[in-house]
Amino acid sequence: MVTFKKALGLSILGLLGAGVLHAQEAVVKIGHVGPLSGPIAHLGKDNENGARLAIEELNAKGVVIAGKKVKLELIAEDDASDPKQGTAVAQKLVDAKVKGVIGHLNSGTTIPASKIYNDDGIPQISPSATNPKYTRQGFNTTFRVVADDVQLGGVLGQYAVKQMKGKTIAVIDDRTAYGQGVADEFEKAAKVAGASIVGREYTNDKATDFMPILTTLKSKKPDIIFFGGMDAVGGPMLRQMKALGITSKFMGGDGICTADLNKLSGESMTDGQVVCAEAGGVEGPQKKVMDDFSQRYQKRFGTDVKLYAPYVYDAVNLMVAAMVKANSSEPSVYLPFLAKTTAYPGVTGNISFDAKGDIKNGALTLYTYHAGKRDVIEVVR
Repeated sequence: MVTFKKALGLSILGLLGAGVLHAQEAVVKIGHVGPLSGPIAHLGKDNENGARLAIEELNAKGVVIAGKKVKLELIAEDDASDPKQGTAVAQKLVDAKVKGVIGHLNSGTTIPASKIYNDDGIPQISPSATNPKYTRQGFNTTFRVVADDVQLGGVLGQYAVKQMKGKTIAVIDDRTAYGQGVADEFEKAAKVAGASIVGREYTNDKATDFMPILTTLKSKKPDIIFFGGMDAVGGPMLRQMKALGITSKFMGGDGICTADLNKLSGESMTDGQVVCAEAGGVEGPQKKVMDDFSQRYQKRFGTDVKLYAPYVYDAVNLMVAAMVKANSSEPSVYLPFLAKTTAYPGVTGNISFDAKGDIKNGALTLYTYHAGKRDVIEVVR
């Protein structure tokens, strides 16, 4: 018969054992922010899925930091592509004591949120914000795993003139940090290459009626119309171009370069009409790595990758790799290891950061569409 004293002792030992187990499996919170509501919620969910897949796979494999097993927990927030909401959820993540943040999706929310993270010393990796200002604020906490607008807009501007033989070009942007930034860089490069800019028009990221600005541009007969913005606006714009009988080529950055663009355009795109560039890209043996990721993503979520999910996936993995290497999940300890990331083998290719936190030798993939589906033109660096 077990005595009360012995039973009490066993209970205490059990509690101590549970405490040791709990200590060994400490929770490490990682934040993710993207637009889960609003017109580009499909892209925000794609990003969140990339983060969730990375967290689930890491937990299944087992993450050990400083000799102790940890459980990673994803704290996902919605910024609705709105700068005000973006800063609010950034503060919410800081208050939740996250150890790092992946996001935001848009430059317009990423940039103001970055100050809040920096003030608390929390590392932030954006998988998709391309406005150069993000990593040029003097913060040591900001990183990105895609090329910026200087490269993106520059490559598209050169391509428009040299390969597409565009002589007259019109530019439209949605006045967001991303849309205006990539449009400005495109315009600069196109002018340098010898094109004439016959019109510069503006809309916003929630607009649905583009008839007035398109009617204005139609009279100028541009060879190419470039749009700086996202697919939720670019798709309807293409539909209204067709309604007006505008046959100009249509170009844009990674914001429009999605698998959903044809559906959003009401399937009004003609073969080869659209040329866009995605910040990132793989070639050679790396294609199989990306294909394997895409298959795992499809199996887990029942849908295909939209756009940025692979970059989010890589961002989570390299952040955790820095924690493991530093033997600590504390931001102040692992941040220097993250900054020194060199040739990290991601699904999107090898990742190294420069002194600003930008990816070195970032790739761009040029696409067009045939039968409504994206086709790679080429990968450039």
